[in-house]
Amino acid sequence: MTTAAEPTRRDFLYIATGTVGAVGAALLAWPLLDQMNPSASVLALSSIEVDLTPVQVGQQITVMWRGKPVFVRRRTPKEIAEAKAVPLSDLPDQKARNLNLPDDALATDADRATKPEWLILVGICTHLGCIPLAHQGNYDGWFCPCHGSQYDSSGRIRQGPAPANLALPPYAFLSDTKIQIG
Repeated sequence: MTTAAEPTRRDFLYIATGTVGAVGAALLAWPLLDQMNPSASVLALSSIEVDLTPVQVGQQITVMWRGKPVFVRRRTPKEIAEAKAVPLSDLPDQKARNLNLPDDALATDADRATKPEWLILVGICTHLGCIPLAHQGNYDGWFCPCHGSQYDSSGRIRQGPAPANLALPPYAFLSDTKIQIG
């Protein structure tokens, strides 16, 4: 029968050194991991509410959401009719790019605007990240002067090197005159 050897002072030092090293590594790693969390300013801007009352028919306002410009446009009946009349076969990008819908939703005007009068788009060109100009170009939508991409009044790419339609952020109507983006 063998008896267990008594722990020595050396065994105690090994265990104590390993414990102190593990605690030290955890304390060193905590600030590095914690700095990867979103800052308070980012969390505060994760969703915003926009009052639509001052926006007149045919007018567009730009609001900032998560550091990106978001176009809020109140379309005219003419713009809505023109956007609805475009056949999908004429569009280079036939996906809606609407974060409120499934990824395979088509770029019909109905899938791009929840309420036809209001169009809410992320205002960043899909080619080089420029900010397109409103009510410009051949389609009375948006025109990117950096490289010539043109979007129609529904934010769909119609001409130029941009590969995709302008994206739609997640949004919801809180009332007839207020939306929440994000």
